[in-house]
Amino acid sequence: MTIRCKMALDNVIPYNTTGTVKAIFSCRYDAELCKEDLAFQKSTPWGQLEFVVDNPVAIKQLIIGKTYYLDFNPVD
Repeated sequence: MTIRCKMALDNVIPYNTTGTVKAIFSCRYDAELCKEDLAFQKSTPWGQLEFVVDNPVAIKQLIIGKTYYLDFNPVD
């Protein structure tokens, strides 16, 4: 079973001197934007995730304020 979260990137903070960053995401929804947001808000009304990212290619793709889907798939 896959679990999908819809989260906004709130901040990207330098984590150390090697170029690593901390990416901070939170649940966000706007009833005016789309019905999908209401469904996500009902399932996950509040939440925050923090990731330390050490991949320069991935870091360049992190845009503060942009909304992302985060998928969780079980590993056997």
